[in-house]
Amino acid sequence: MSRKRTILISLTVVVLAVSAIIAGFFTLLLSALDPFVAVFDENCSVCHGENLEGTTLGTPLIGAELIHGDTVADLIRSISGGYAEAGMPPWSQTMEGAKIQGLAIYIAERRVGRKFTDFKVDMPLVLPTDVIVSERHSFRIETVASNLDPLPYSIAPLEDGRILLTEKQLGLSIISPTGEQSELIQGTPKAYDDGFAIPVVELEVGLGWMMDVAVHPDYANNGWVYLHFGDRCSLCNRASRESGNAVSMNAVVRGRIEDGAWVDEETIWRADIETYTEMPDMAAGGRITFDGEGYVFISVGMKGTSNYMGIQDLSLPYGKIHRLHDDGRIPFDNPFIDVPGAQKTMWSYGHRSPQGLEFNLHTGQLWGTEMGPRGGDELNLLLPGRNFGWPLYSKGLNYDGTPVAYGKELGIEFELEDIEQPVLDWTPSPAISSFIFYEGEAFPEWQHNVIVGTLKATELYRVVLDGDKVVHTEILLKDLARIRDVETGPDGAIYLLLEHASGGQIVRLVPD
Repeated sequence: MSRKRTILISLTVVVLAVSAIIAGFFTLLLSALDPFVAVFDENCSVCHGENLEGTTLGTPLIGAELIHGDTVADLIRSISGGYAEAGMPPWSQTMEGAKIQGLAIYIAERRVGRKFTDFKVDMPLVLPTDVIVSERHSFRIETVASNLDPLPYSIAPLEDGRILLTEKQLGLSIISPTGEQSELIQGTPKAYDDGFAIPVVELEVGLGWMMDVAVHPDYANNGWVYLHFGDRCSLCNRASRESGNAVSMNAVVRGRIEDGAWVDEETIWRADIETYTEMPDMAAGGRITFDGEGYVFISVGMKGTSNYMGIQDLSLPYGKIHRLHDDGRIPFDNPFIDVPGAQKTMWSYGHRSPQGLEFNLHTGQLWGTEMGPRGGDELNLLLPGRNFGWPLYSKGLNYDGTPVAYGKELGIEFELEDIEQPVLDWTPSPAISSFIFYEGEAFPEWQHNVIVGTLKATELYRVVLDGDKVVHTEILLKDLARIRDVETGPDGAIYLLLEHASGGQIVRLVPD
């Protein structure tokens, strides 16, 4: 039975219901207006057409090859320098660099059919029925479970064919090997279903969501299941008492499932109650991974009072990757263990919106995927003690078209060489999501490759690494649906968790 529970509230009601901080955040984060449409119309449309289709004065920018290249870097170079022989002026003489970069991102988005305000929440969901031929393998897509809540978050396939499933506003349940969904597991941390959809883009936001589920590497013997969730409370700290609104913050617990109930719960990580904020859990990160050596890593996104506050502050938990023993103890060799005032659990910092977190058992390295603003989605090698830059620097732009440069506002001076650069930058942003290092037997030519999902682009990518360098990428699937999670099953199949307004689905890729 479908348990769709999307709640649509008008903007007026939203503003009345939430604080000015949250309203301002979403105005910035999910603006319904694209600032570069007006810039393009004013400066470029007379030659290249209002819809980038070209005119007698200029070439089409979509639907045709661009002889000078179509990457964002290529487009910046073309716009900046111009082409006198073709009658195109050098715009760098009259236009500031951020506008040129924004125009390049806008054109690149349009070339791949990725409209800025279209988040593909309710695009038609039609699974391919034919065999899909990729560079190394042919495969089919099978439906495992359907009619799930529209807002699922995570899956954890088990050896016996069952799948643990978390749904943001509902909680934890189990999918049987034949695709039936159980009742909610009773006794887990509470998931709240009073979120609301942002007008125009229809993205759902809220506080107190259930996020990642992961099983211990020795689950077969100890039965430990880990849950990452938004721990919500009201009137519990100064911020909540002053505003009268609920607040939340990431937390991680572990427990066991016995007879449909959550038992033996232990707290693995919980932040200080004064760090709980009204920032919605959409910004929370909320992933879990293990290294096989007794340590667990968790990701926390921009859960401060804005999209940039506290992320460069080592004393606050926001925008950090944290490392603990799998029972919650703090490792004595964590990189900031001896830094006065720093979060002792911190592994790395400067993270904006970490969407994926995986330990590569083949190389012994921690990796993460992260959403940038407009541009600047990243695949990162998460080295200990490193600063990954937000909000001091990004390869993308703010949603209002301004450069990412909050260092002046925060009073932080830095050199670019102090910022860890991404192994792979995705600009324009596909809204990168979860990923795996594939180690199964079903697709032997994909072993050790990164298989990564996207939300806005509705695509599935394969990324080939040579050490910490990307040597090849391939699009495995296009125009599928918002891919919220990617996991490998015990059978070697690749499982995808799809997010859709009509109801979530679990599908799997199997060899033809």
